[in-house]
Amino acid sequence: MTASKIRCRNDLKLYEKLLSNTDVKHAKQKLEKLEREQKHHSIRRHLLATSVRLSQSMSKPLHNMASHCRERLGIDSPLELYAYASPQFNAACFKPEDGRVFVMFSSAILESFSETELLFVMGHELGHHYYRHHDIPIGYVLKQREHTPPELALDLFTWSRYAEVSADRAGAFCADNLGSVAKALFKLASGISSTHIIKFDLDQFLNQVDDMMAFDSEPGHSSSEQDWFLTHPFSPLRVKALKYFHESELMGGGTISPIELEDHVRNIMDVMEPSYLEGKTSATRAMRNLFIAAAIAIADIHQGISDKERRVLKQFLSNKHTIDNLDSDKLRELLPQRIVEAKTHTTVSQRMQVVRDLCVVASAEQEIADAETDLLLEIVTELEIGPSFLTTCIESSVELD
Repeated sequence: MTASKIRCRNDLKLYEKLLSNTDVKHAKQKLEKLEREQKHHSIRRHLLATSVRLSQSMSKPLHNMASHCRERLGIDSPLELYAYASPQFNAACFKPEDGRVFVMFSSAILESFSETELLFVMGHELGHHYYRHHDIPIGYVLKQREHTPPELALDLFTWSRYAEVSADRAGAFCADNLGSVAKALFKLASGISSTHIIKFDLDQFLNQVDDMMAFDSEPGHSSSEQDWFLTHPFSPLRVKALKYFHESELMGGGTISPIELEDHVRNIMDVMEPSYLEGKTSATRAMRNLFIAAAIAIADIHQGISDKERRVLKQFLSNKHTIDNLDSDKLRELLPQRIVEAKTHTTVSQRMQVVRDLCVVASAEQEIADAETDLLLEIVTELEIGPSFLTTCIESSVELD
């Protein structure tokens, strides 16, 4: 089996679609021009100034891991390894520069992870390089808010999740040890650096994932599970996807076929990408009704619905909902009732999906007006979603981890 064979199919499909997108092409050209004009701001220069380059004599085991991952994934490019001081478990692989690939590790992750666990982390980061995920400058594209059509923004968000699935598979392919991979995921999710007082149990850890997904499938519940969904680099959905990968034929000896594996992954990702604008269940109807009322109210609250906001809304809504025929005043009155219906019939993650889409509508203008932000905050509070999620949707750029 080769690294190219284990890549998530939806990652590759969306990757190719995004590379052919005119807006992405223009963003890449602008970024490349900026990089040429600011040569003194090179990645390597920054790393040399802010972190410690780990030579082979300084860390032979880490370089052995890198060699193993390069051979396993089929990477010919020379690598440079760096460490920086941080109490957080983190690692990153940067876009190649002058033929070199740079991988950076936090001091905490180097001190707390075993060699096999670090193999998974190393393989994950190099997976982003091998699959050329850095060809799509997702953070840079999304920062150009006035130039990012909502359909493109949603495609970028979806692709980034599938890209992480591929990188996870690359890491697991390098480590080839489900127990160690799961332990690495446990450490990343829990933040626990030492397990001498905690007995790690793979089955119990995976049961927790199943319990969370089962709990979240019950309508009308609002729980702190949304915090795990939001703040940890390896979400329960990715853990579940990786478990299926280990049970697949791609890892050798598994019983799940590649086609079945992709079906499982797609079903998992549907939790985050529900087709609520076309769905016919009580949950999707509640989500759709909430989105329509809230989106019109947000677009209208500051100087009426602009042409840009109108174009954005048309991309979301089908021909059944002609924007010109929607009564913004009536929908604003109906908004509290639709929030109640959404809380009754939907899960927290489903409501978070609607909020994220509402932020795309609000971001149609270059700068979100204070009145729009206030209304979004009111909606998020009533939906029992933490305000930090709203801040994340509005302000943060999305980068591959």
